[in-house]
Amino acid sequence: MKQTLLNLLPPATVAALLLFWSNVPAAFVNTDGALVVVILAIVVFVQLLELRFERHEGWRINWRELATDGFYVILGFTAINWLTNHLAEGPLQVAKASLGLATPWLKTLPIVVQTFMIMALFEFGQYWMHRLMHNNALFWSTHAPHHHITQLNAAKGYVGNPIELFLISLSVIALFDFDKAAIFASASLGTAISTFAHANVRSDPPAWYSFFFTTIRHHSLHHTALSYEDTRCNYGNVLILYDRIFGTYREGESAVVGQDERRRLSIREQFLFPFQPWLERLKARTS
Repeated sequence: MKQTLLNLLPPATVAALLLFWSNVPAAFVNTDGALVVVILAIVVFVQLLELRFERHEGWRINWRELATDGFYVILGFTAINWLTNHLAEGPLQVAKASLGLATPWLKTLPIVVQTFMIMALFEFGQYWMHRLMHNNALFWSTHAPHHHITQLNAAKGYVGNPIELFLISLSVIALFDFDKAAIFASASLGTAISTFAHANVRSDPPAWYSFFFTTIRHHSLHHTALSYEDTRCNYGNVLILYDRIFGTYREGESAVVGQDERRRLSIREQFLFPFQPWLERLKARTS
């Protein structure tokens, strides 16, 4: 019975978040930091689950991992968020206004419908960006640090090189007139699904859930330490459905994750990773 309830936690969390954002007062939606509070609550909730319902002993969280994850969570909500707003969302909103693009009819749709439309649109871009990162050397250099993590935990989705973190934040949602609550709902649902998909929690959701949404089984296989080639599957961060549609889905699970003989990178190494070839050439010239 306990394991059955654990398996139902991811879909139950998604349902609870949908119910919350469908009924929350507009005053809360318009409160500064409302979405941040909800997202942080989700990550903390799943992280606490790891302490009680561990999936793999080798992924057990420690203070070093927790501090690193915490650093990247803060980075995501500060610097990366600022860059996204000023270099992507802002210009898109200006372009939308200058081109006279308007889709007010979207707000007349039920909040649940809007939520999954936003998720499908955002994740479509995410899927192809992620796939590009695994099929192009330049883009892989920005994404590789994320694959150097040697264990999966609740906040590991935030860990990576800042260039990659900016690239995967990009979307065209700003071009559409979705309800703000629906945007927040989609972001919250995406966070919950992705957090469970990175977490060291002994939860295997029902088949109907894992047909559409990414789980820890799917994503651990994407992070396998077997080889770089073996990571080129299960690109969906939230919607594994896209992998099924576009032929990149693989069944299975991996308890051993990482790259380059599972060498864990420091934060400094993660930041410098894409520039390593140029740094090595510079070092060779000056030595």
